Amino acid sequence: MSTFLQQLINGLSLGSIYALLALGYTMVYGIIKLLNFAHGDIYMLGAFFGYYTIKCLHFGFFGALISSMVFCALAGVLVEIIAYKPLLNSPRITMLITAIGVSYFLENGMTYLFTANTRNFPQVIKRVSYDLGPVQVSNVQLLIFITTIILLILLQVIVQKTKMGRAMRAMAVDPDAAALMGINVSGTIAFTFAIGSALAGAAGVLIGMYYNSIDPMMGLTPGIKAFVAAVLGGIGSIPGAAIGGIVIGFLETMFQSIGLSAYKDAAVYAVLIIILLVLPSGLFGKRTIEKV
Repeated sequence: MSTFLQQLINGLSLGSIYALLALGYTMVYGIIKLLNFAHGDIYMLGAFFGYYTIKCLHFGFFGALISSMVFCALAGVLVEIIAYKPLLNSPRITMLITAIGVSYFLENGMTYLFTANTRNFPQVIKRVSYDLGPVQVSNVQLLIFITTIILLILLQVIVQKTKMGRAMRAMAVDPDAAALMGINVSGTIAFTFAIGSALAGAAGVLIGMYYNSIDPMMGLTPGIKAFVAAVLGGIGSIPGAAIGGIVIGFLETMFQSIGLSAYKDAAVYAVLIIILLVLPSGLFGKRTIEKV
């Protein structure tokens, strides 16, 4: 029982990071129906930017976190302007292929510039463990929980209470009608990429603190798993993406706890297949009828 509870805590830590990544997927898809497979590599850029701000500029954790979020927001907007904006009226398959190309460009570009070597992420916070009965919780895990909750609350406030948030929700319902009502389509799309990429940057710093290692290919697998989390929760649903990320984190740690670590990735992909077969709209997604 204690092992099960401990794995729940570990799963919540990992799932919180997947949740931040999945939110970027689901927000972009909700606005322009694009599966941005370069999103995992924005997360990698955030981890590297945090690494260098701590190591070279001697930033603390919060300074590295905020600066990485700003950097990734700018990187996300730049990717959107250069790679996606010219293709906005193109078939979806064209944008999807472009997203895959951007992903490979970022991965191989970072490998060329910084080599493929794994780097130890600077531990600016001394790791301390707290005994809570049958389980142990580290201060880094608590930091991940608290940071994720704060960012989720801020995201909900932005989406529900601000003018730009109303524009995002309007475009998610009907982009053409939103444009006719005077909403700045290009600005709204850029803002969505900025917010989603900022969350990915935060996740990159948090994962660096959690695993103490980063490399240029680190965004590939977590990016795919975050996509699975978004599909599980209902792609286009912000609460669904958050819950889907937590579920995927729990699933991984549970497979590790029973000695099946080698199959944890296969379990995640099996969830994707099952969801697509049984509940294509996800747990919180809305079924839509497409007229042809």
